[in-house]
Amino acid sequence: MISMKMSNGGRVVIPLEIRQAMSLNEGDTVLWEMKDGAAFLTTREQQLRQVQALFKGMGSPAECWSDELINERRTEATRE
Repeated sequence: MISMKMSNGGRVVIPLEIRQAMSLNEGDTVLWEMKDGAAFLTTREQQLRQVQALFKGMGSPAECWSDELINERRTEATRE
């Protein structure tokens, strides 16, 4: 755990070890997320990777779920 002091206006410096571990550079945008009273620091790239991991395995990019749904509805309509 790394400690730091907050300066005027709520400013804190992200320690070097964390900047290096997250590959952060001057001018990068960081994202803060609150969960259960704790603040978590991420980047847009990290968030994108997490979202991509959630959807991985849900179908190939070539698949079109809307086409599949339309085909299912047409099949159901012919049964009625």
